[in-house]
Amino acid sequence: MLGKTAGGLYWMFRYLERSENTARLVEAGFRMALTRSAAAEDEWMSVVQTAGVQNEFLAKHENADAPAVIDFLLRDKSNSSSVLSVVEGARNNARLVRTALTREVWEATNECWLTLKDALARPVRDRELPETLALIRQQSALVRAALHGTMLRNEIYDFARIGTFLERADNTARILDVKYYVLLPSVMFVGSSLDNVQWETILRSVSAQRAYRWLNDGDINPRGIAEFLILDRRLPRSLAFCYTKIADNLTYLADDYGERHGCHETAENVLSRLRNNTVDAIFDKGLHEFLDGFIRDNNMLGMQIEQDYRFYG
Repeated sequence: MLGKTAGGLYWMFRYLERSENTARLVEAGFRMALTRSAAAEDEWMSVVQTAGVQNEFLAKHENADAPAVIDFLLRDKSNSSSVLSVVEGARNNARLVRTALTREVWEATNECWLTLKDALARPVRDRELPETLALIRQQSALVRAALHGTMLRNEIYDFARIGTFLERADNTARILDVKYYVLLPSVMFVGSSLDNVQWETILRSVSAQRAYRWLNDGDINPRGIAEFLILDRRLPRSLAFCYTKIADNLTYLADDYGERHGCHETAENVLSRLRNNTVDAIFDKGLHEFLDGFIRDNNMLGMQIEQDYRFYG
């Protein structure tokens, strides 16, 4: 496969995953702001930080109020990570690799762009926000369903999956990191009902609330939730699950092409550290330090994959 085609597939599915993650992040911010109305601006700024666009946001806005943040993350075309921007990016990449996609995947991607372009043509009002965020998640899910239901399990599928899980792992790590070090207003709140509400909201943002409650009899505690989101290989948005899939798909590529690259070793090293770690060891060394290192490694892996498979060659 041409590197340009591989890159188009990889970024198409990174962008689609990012649109859904951004919608989940906005929903988490909305719920948290409702529980702490007196500190709503801090909550919304933490959402901007988690999305990794704080500098871009502050260049345009003085205050992080709900309307400004929601509009910036969902609609602002000057924000390259806004939902509108990344869905357009996904569609543009889908057009680039059109011949590698089934008709169903192309049509679902095109429908996603048309639907969200219309839904986000105007600023989203508060009462419309839950429905709009649900629509963003739904459109992303429909493209994923078309991929799973109609595509051959070949190199095309592998690059799509690698892009999806790299983006998803980055998002889960950022949500956890910002929650622990930004959202909690003071150490005096650790273990309080407020802290539990915020952690529960984080579980909601990664579609893990019901699964966590089912496995833990409803016991909401930061250490248990961190372990679930980092190390549990059964949870589709945990770091361990994402890296299991990344390593698997990279292995399939190595088998297909008959060669390994530096990205294979990097992915396997990250996965090994996750599998051989415990939540107690992570907390002893520092949750922030662990997550910060993971985000750097994840970014490095993304760049290695681009170089090793010559996306821009």
